[in-house]
Amino acid sequence: MSNPLTGSQALLAATRILTEAGVPDAARDARKLFAYASGVEAWRLSLTLPEPVPHDVQHRFDALIKRRANREPVSHLIGTREFYGRVFEVSPDVLDPRPETETLIETALRTNFSRVLDLGTGSGCIVVTLLAEMPQAVGVGGDLSAPALDVAARNAERHGVSDRVSFVQSDWMNAIPQPFDLIVSNPPYIAASEMDDLSPEVQKWEPRMALTDEADGLSAYRAIITHAVPALIPGGTLIVEIGPTQGAAVSRLMRDVDLRNVSVVPDLDGRDRVVQGQMVGFATSTRR
Repeated sequence: MSNPLTGSQALLAATRILTEAGVPDAARDARKLFAYASGVEAWRLSLTLPEPVPHDVQHRFDALIKRRANREPVSHLIGTREFYGRVFEVSPDVLDPRPETETLIETALRTNFSRVLDLGTGSGCIVVTLLAEMPQAVGVGGDLSAPALDVAARNAERHGVSDRVSFVQSDWMNAIPQPFDLIVSNPPYIAASEMDDLSPEVQKWEPRMALTDEADGLSAYRAIITHAVPALIPGGTLIVEIGPTQGAAVSRLMRDVDLRNVSVVPDLDGRDRVVQGQMVGFATSTRR
C-alpha cells in the first residue's frame, strides 16, 4: 500500500483536477472542501497540511472533489452558505444566497418596519436576516416550493427568529395574510433567452423556478407589484432585487401603480441591484 498523501499534496492534486474541469478559484474551493472533509476549521487548516491525510478523510475529500469537478456548488457539498455575517443552510431546493442580495438587506434596514413579507423566500435568508437585525419586527415568508419552505424554517430556527416568522406555501400573494409595512423579494428575473449564459453551477444545480420566469425576466415583477399595492399599508415600502439592466423597466412598473419615491439602488460594484417604491402617505424616515 502506498504511503498516504500529506494535506499539501492532496490539495495540490485536487486543485489540478478542479482547474482541468474549469472550476473558477480551484485552489480556494479545494481548501474549503478539504477543511470540511477533515472536520477542521478553515483557519486551522495550515497547521494540518504537513501531516498525512487519514484514509477516511481522503476518501471523503476525493468524493467531494469529484462532485465539484462536475460543477456542483461548494455550498451544496457542505450544506451551508454565508450571508450578511450569518451561516444559512442551503440545498438544491433553494437559490444560493448571494452577496448582491445584501444590497436589498441594507436598503430594507434603512426603512422603519414592524411587519415584513418576503415573497419567494427560498432559503429564508432575507426575512430571517431582517428579523435578526430588527428584534421587534415580525415577518412572513412565502414560496411556492414546500421543500424550500422546510429549509427556510430550519434557518429561522438556526438564527433564533422562528417565533417571529411564519412560512406559507403560496403562489405569490394568493395565500398570504395581509397587510405589511414592508414587502421584499428577490424574484426570478433572468430571461429565458439568458439562461444559457449562466455558469454550470447555476444552470445544472440551482432550482430553475427561482432563476427564470421562462419569459422576458419581468413577469414576476408584474405580479408582485400589482398584488403588493393592496397589501401595503399607507406609507409602506416595496423593495425588489433586479438584474443590472432592469432598473428602468421595474421603476416604470412601480410608477404605473402609483408607488412614489421610486429609486434604483446600486450594489457595491456599481450595478443597479434594487428598486424601491413607497405607498402614498409616507413621510420618509430612516433607521440609519
